[in-house]
Amino acid sequence: MSNTPHELSEEFPEKAALMSQLKQTDAHFAKLSDEYHAVNRAVHRAETNVEPVSAQAETEMRKQRAALKDEIWGILSNA
Repeated sequence: MSNTPHELSEEFPEKAALMSQLKQTDAHFAKLSDEYHAVNRAVHRAETNVEPVSAQAETEMRKQRAALKDEIWGILSNA
């Protein structure tokens, strides 16, 4: 457990400008980005025991975050 937020701008710093542009021009990308940030915040709160959850729930949230990140990366790498 890292307790470090995994913000998209930190995950893909070289794509920051593209992410900003896509959030404004691509509704699907904007929705994915919003979902990622919501799940990421939930994972961070769980990791830091601000909002404790079961180990299974935390694992599922991490899997969801990874799936969203993979989909976002797919869009970024093809843009």
